[in-house]
Amino acid sequence: MNNQNSEDITLLVKSGTSATSLGSMLARCIYQGKRVTLRAIGASAVNQAAKAVPIAQGHAAPKGHCLAVTIAFFDSEIQGQKKTGLQFQVTDTAR
Repeated sequence: MNNQNSEDITLLVKSGTSATSLGSMLARCIYQGKRVTLRAIGASAVNQAAKAVPIAQGHAAPKGHCLAVTIAFFDSEIQGQKKTGLQFQVTDTAR
């Protein structure tokens, strides 16, 4: 986890990340008024991140929250190689 400020959280998603656990964590962050960015490199990791967002919405909606997602590419250097991944910026539009 990497904090830019107290309102922003960046979570790195791996292929082995549980989408259910990630969705629950994402919902808890939204309850606290934070903006969350999920970063994933590779098809399996992107899949887990993509599944976590509607899971989080399922937790958050009954409490009056509505999640919006902006998807963008990002570049990262891993072991000297440039890798491109997807980032999911999740915000609460109800606040």
